[in-house]
Amino acid sequence: MRTGARETVRLAAVVGALGVVFGDIGTSPIYTLQTVFNPDDPHPVPVSAANVYGVLSLIFWSVTFIVTVTYVLLAMRADNDGEGGVMALITLLRRAAAKRGRRVALWLAGLGIFGAALFFGDSMITPAISVLSAVEGLRHVEPSFGGAVVPITAVIIVALFLVQRRGTSAVGRVFGPIMIAWFVTIGALGIAGVAKHPAILEALSPAYALTFLLGHFPIAFFALAAVVLSVTGAEALYADMGHFGRRAISRGWLLLVFPALVLSYFGQGALIIDDRANVEGPFFLLAPGWLRLPLVVLATAATVIAAQAVITGAFSVTSQAAQLGYLPRLRVVYTSEQEIGQIYVPWINWLLLVSVLTLVFAFRSSAALAYAYGMTVTGTITITTLLFFYIAHRRWKTSLWLLIAGAVVLLAIDLLFVAANLTKLLHGAWLPLLIALTAFTVMTTWQTGRAVVTEQRRRAEGSLSEFIARLRDDAASIVTVPGTAAFLNRGNQTAPLAMRANVEHNHVRHEHVLIISIETVPVPRLRDEDRIDVDPLGYEDDGIFFVRLRFGYAETPDLQAALKLLDPATTEGRLDLENASYFLSKIELRRGHGRTMAAWRKRLFIATSYITADAAEHFGLPRDRTVLMGSHIEV
Repeated sequence: MRTGARETVRLAAVVGALGVVFGDIGTSPIYTLQTVFNPDDPHPVPVSAANVYGVLSLIFWSVTFIVTVTYVLLAMRADNDGEGGVMALITLLRRAAAKRGRRVALWLAGLGIFGAALFFGDSMITPAISVLSAVEGLRHVEPSFGGAVVPITAVIIVALFLVQRRGTSAVGRVFGPIMIAWFVTIGALGIAGVAKHPAILEALSPAYALTFLLGHFPIAFFALAAVVLSVTGAEALYADMGHFGRRAISRGWLLLVFPALVLSYFGQGALIIDDRANVEGPFFLLAPGWLRLPLVVLATAATVIAAQAVITGAFSVTSQAAQLGYLPRLRVVYTSEQEIGQIYVPWINWLLLVSVLTLVFAFRSSAALAYAYGMTVTGTITITTLLFFYIAHRRWKTSLWLLIAGAVVLLAIDLLFVAANLTKLLHGAWLPLLIALTAFTVMTTWQTGRAVVTEQRRRAEGSLSEFIARLRDDAASIVTVPGTAAFLNRGNQTAPLAMRANVEHNHVRHEHVLIISIETVPVPRLRDEDRIDVDPLGYEDDGIFFVRLRFGYAETPDLQAALKLLDPATTEGRLDLENASYFLSKIELRRGHGRTMAAWRKRLFIATSYITADAAEHFGLPRDRTVLMGSHIEV
């Protein structure tokens, strides 16, 4: 590829990243400073020049350490075949657990699952607070519009979730230019504000942050609960790395996003110092009167994009969690033929819609939601930092003392933010923790229950090798019918329940039998040559084969397409896959009396199983050639 073409591709990646990755953190200036100096806060920060300088310095250095250092420079180097985010870190931890240090790695993986659970809370709060904060700008255009903020917000959110099934590919091309316009605008408005009070740039010095923290600790500590809003969306930089690459995200952040955000914050700070009445909506008051309505429209578009990014992230986390065995298999719709990461999960979409609308009508303002928002952010950031340093030690063999020094500094910052947000526990911070604990309980219960069911199925299915040997011994009493039958199974150790029932009750078998195990490997995607293995199970002439199909956790498990990769030389000739019959074992779960789990967890596991997607649809099987054979298992 020529240099010019490469640069065009890189520029397109940067523009795409600007349109998806930075939506959340890019809209945080709308509400951060307003929340810090909110007079209705249970722990208000007095408005004074010294406090404004201290808060701005805290914001600048918090963004520098948490976003630039923790995520851009460090965490984004810990990738799983190019994929990032908490789920990628969990996969790396599971690999580490398979080698050595199993107990520590598993405990940290559990912590990572809680981080993923926190993200579900984030995906509910972000659309609500982002869109609310933008629409609230109408109050600065015309105060009488205040009563319309909540209804307008609700309409926008409903419309946003209704179009999710169409996917983002159709509108993705306009996201980048809109966000470029957004960052240029807020940067320019920030410059205008700084020009009126150039001395505000002195707050770039860390001395102001340290003086504010050490000299006014009671005030600064409570201020941190709002300062953390400036780094909301930092996890998106890491989670969306697989779509755009580390280089595109780093360039977008360092060359445009970071400078624009700093200018916006410092411009707002200058405005507040000039007139303390500006603490209510300094972001919109930076703009002249004639520009405020267009700015509200642009802010609304930017916050919709921010919400879109976190909703898509929720779909991705759900899909990856299901692939790794932490959630039941849900219906997943792939909305783009070019980008495999663009998916739509209907069940999650409607759950998020109900949750977001509930938050909007319950809290009714971005300031009230801000108390809840910070908890999800600080929790996820702290968990990501901790997991990264453990993986860095195991993966790169970096000097332990160097890692400890870095971890102490960054974790101290993270934990200080966590402690500050815990002071808001009774004012809304309990909400994301409740959501996270609920999601964590469901995920760990499903993982445990799935292991119990797997063991029960193993006992009911019996040995596959013994079953095949009995088929040969009883060949005279079993009718062989022409055609190919495919039985889905969990491995090559046990006989599929559907196949066993077909032989024992119907006394028939097909001429060619494929026992198929579908394995999700802890990498995003696989090459075709690594996808399929065939085992004749000890006999070369009985037409029975075990086929292991592998899919990456970010792939569509299309069974029919994968079977076309079979080499006829490994299956005693070409199979009639166009007319093959597919047999599935449908398991009905019942609550038993064994001490496998607590009674309430058994009920939760069985209830969760009802949302499992149809297996035939999930694996792309033809309805008219798929047979379900039932069985029940006690848990």
